[in-house]
Amino acid sequence: MTTSDWAEVDRYLVDTLVGDGDSATFAANAAAGLPAIDVSPPQGKFLYLIAKSARAQRVLEIGTLGGYSTTWLARAVGKQGQVLTLEYEPKHAEVARANLDRSGVGDRVEIRVGAALDSLPVLVEEHPEPFDLVFIDADKVNNANYVQWALRLTKPGSVIIVDNVVRNGGIANADSPDAAVRASREVIELLDAEPRLEATVLQTVGGKGWDGFAYALVTDGE
Repeated sequence: MTTSDWAEVDRYLVDTLVGDGDSATFAANAAAGLPAIDVSPPQGKFLYLIAKSARAQRVLEIGTLGGYSTTWLARAVGKQGQVLTLEYEPKHAEVARANLDRSGVGDRVEIRVGAALDSLPVLVEEHPEPFDLVFIDADKVNNANYVQWALRLTKPGSVIIVDNVVRNGGIANADSPDAAVRASREVIELLDAEPRLEATVLQTVGGKGWDGFAYALVTDGE
C-alpha cells in the first residue's frame, strides 16, 4: 500500500461518511498561504465523534491554524457549548475566525492569539470551569508541556488528545535526531508515568501519510 492508495481510501470515506461541506475552509486556508497541515476530513469527523461521545460542552484546543478542526469541535459542543482555541500566528487566527463564522459556529468559539505557553498560565489563573476535552495540535516540541497544563484545566473523565505523535514511525527510534520525534517520545513517556492519566496511541494512515495520535483519559490517580 502507498500514500496514494491511502488517499484514495480517504476520498471514498469523505464521499460516503464525511462530505465536502468544508471545502471553502480549505480553499480559504490555501488562498491565505496557510500550511496544509490540517487534520484530514475523516480525522476531523472522528474528533467530532469523540467530543460528542464524551458529551463535551467545553473544549480547549491548542493550535488553531485555519480553524478546520476547531469547526468540527464547535459542531460537537452544540449551541450551548464553547471551544477555546489558542493560536500563535495572528494571520492564522484571522483566517480561522472568518472560516468559523462562515461555517455558522463562530459564536461558540473564542480564539486567543499568542504563544500557548503564555496563554495557558493566564487561563489557569482565570479558574475556568474544567474542560471536557483538550485537543493538542501545535508545535510538537512543547507537547509534554501542553499536557501538563491540560491536566490543570481538566477533571477526572476529561479526554486529552495529542496529534501527530507517530511521526512516520520515527518514535520507534530512540536515537532519532529529529526534535519532533524526541518530543513525541517524551510526551508518550509522560502519559505512561503520570498517575492521573490512562493512555494509548493509535497509528493512522491516510492521504497525509503515516502518523497517529495519543488518547488519554484523566482519572483521579487511584
